Amino acid sequence: MDAWTWVLAIIAATSVGLAKGGLSMVGVISVLLLALVMSPVQAAGILLPVYIISDIGGLVAYRRNFDRHILGRLLPGAVAGILLGWATASFVTDRAIEFVVGVIGLVFALRALIGQGHGAAARAPDWGRGSLWGLVSGYTSFVAHAGAPPYQVYAQPLRMTPVVYAGTTTIFFAICNMVKLVPYALLGQLSAQNLKVAAVLVIPALLAVRAGLWIVRRMPVRIFYAFITWTLLIVSLRLIWAGVMG
Repeated sequence: MDAWTWVLAIIAATSVGLAKGGLSMVGVISVLLLALVMSPVQAAGILLPVYIISDIGGLVAYRRNFDRHILGRLLPGAVAGILLGWATASFVTDRAIEFVVGVIGLVFALRALIGQGHGAAARAPDWGRGSLWGLVSGYTSFVAHAGAPPYQVYAQPLRMTPVVYAGTTTIFFAICNMVKLVPYALLGQLSAQNLKVAAVLVIPALLAVRAGLWIVRRMPVRIFYAFITWTLLIVSLRLIWAGVMG
């Protein structure tokens, strides 16, 4: 890895840490950044251990701030989605997944920004939507670490407080990442070289977890949801661009 690759890798690891600190959508750019200088498969393999170690910081910070009912409705579908991603890993391209995830996120972000979802009453968690979006989130998380946009489509209308939203999101993806370990290893994405790089990247990621936690605990609810909606819009456009031009 040359100097430019290390710069991008550190920025990617920082985005992972900020995501685990509560700014969940920021982490979507991590694989995209590293994919500029290496294959998306290698990028995902390097970053998975960083995600998992960063999860520990997030789990400690949000261990009392999460909604177990929402997790219960999302996780069965998410595990099924991860297994589906493993089964189809050799058939589906990263670019195709990025494009589909980008379209889903774009439609939802635009819907919120033009007012159809903004300020609406909170929706109660339900099994139907939870299973569907859990499945999509688990699948896209496995193939490209891009599970946040589908997750947000389900979670944002529930109108959790910023801290509970961040905690529920952190725990959901921590469990998903642990489930992904075995299939990633069987696919050869946890090589010794990738693990060495990941060990270095854990340091900026953990520092960023603290920064993300500090921001979330001080951000008003209205600004928090505006931030994640605009971030979703920007990330979705980038995913669509990568899917079309890749």
